[in-house]
Amino acid sequence: MFPKLIAVVVALAATLAVLAGCQREAMDQPADVGTEASATMTGPDGADMGTVKLIQGSKGVLVMADLRGLSPGFHGFHVHTTGSCTPDFSAAGDHFSPSGAGHGYMNDEGPHAGDLPNIYAGPDGIARADFYSEAITLASGEDTSVLDEDGSAIIVHEKPDTYGAEAGAGGRVACGVIQGR
Repeated sequence: MFPKLIAVVVALAATLAVLAGCQREAMDQPADVGTEASATMTGPDGADMGTVKLIQGSKGVLVMADLRGLSPGFHGFHVHTTGSCTPDFSAAGDHFSPSGAGHGYMNDEGPHAGDLPNIYAGPDGIARADFYSEAITLASGEDTSVLDEDGSAIIVHEKPDTYGAEAGAGGRVACGVIQGR
């Protein structure tokens, strides 16, 4: 009987240790995990060009683009500082850079928080892309939150980003204000 009791105690202790570890992991997760936001993308003429969905992860944000009506090829894709697209997308401001970092993945001073990889539109003008950015958050009150007081926007540019200090991505062909849910 004594060996069975020891086995039960050991099994119970192991189970409690696993549960404590799971609880500790859950406590390490930010409360915002799973928070969602989205941007309805429009062209300069107001045409619907798709959506960009954002989901808060434990260490960053999953950005999922589903776009249409683009010219075939690569396009710069950035988060911009202000949640406004009117009148001509210039109201979205510059690229989102709360830390003041320079632009570009290949820039010694960059990248800044608004830098995202180029997207590619096929011959049909459709672009579908998923990125994970640890440089932004949907958490309120954080410096890198794209849901700050004046909001943020997603911009698609006419040409690909150079990833250098100068974006070189050309004009703005689609814009969407990031809206929290």
